[in-house]
Amino acid sequence: MRLRIIPDIVNDQKLCVLSKQDTAREAAKQMAEKDIAAIVVTDDGGKLLGIVTERDLTRRVIAGNRDADKVTVGEIMTGNPDTLAPRDSALDALELMRTRKYRHLPVVDNGRVVGMVSIRDLYAAVKTALEKDIRETEAFVFGDRYGA
Repeated sequence: MRLRIIPDIVNDQKLCVLSKQDTAREAAKQMAEKDIAAIVVTDDGGKLLGIVTERDLTRRVIAGNRDADKVTVGEIMTGNPDTLAPRDSALDALELMRTRKYRHLPVVDNGRVVGMVSIRDLYAAVKTALEKDIRETEAFVFGDRYGA
């Protein structure tokens, strides 16, 4: 089975979106309230500009001893991030995340951000698919199928 980012991984997701002018503190508050670890940054037209993660906050604000009320999201975000398309496969997404050391990737369709995928989301989906494949293989090999 070839799992697709949408609809197999991301389905009816409510995104947290900030602008470049929002503060690092606002990003941290949104992450805490929504129990998420990454937020997309868009322009007024909804075009993806970047992504800000918990890692960005810790490394670029806290470790840098910067004032979270004065630092903007635009200063600490990863601009022009790699993205996924809705029809990309979960395995391709996992490989990109592994090689580039990402834990979150925005999903973009026709220039518009439609979702955010985490390594945890992908792991859960791939694990479920692998377990299903194992059950089907065992059923075939041990005769639970096809009257063997």
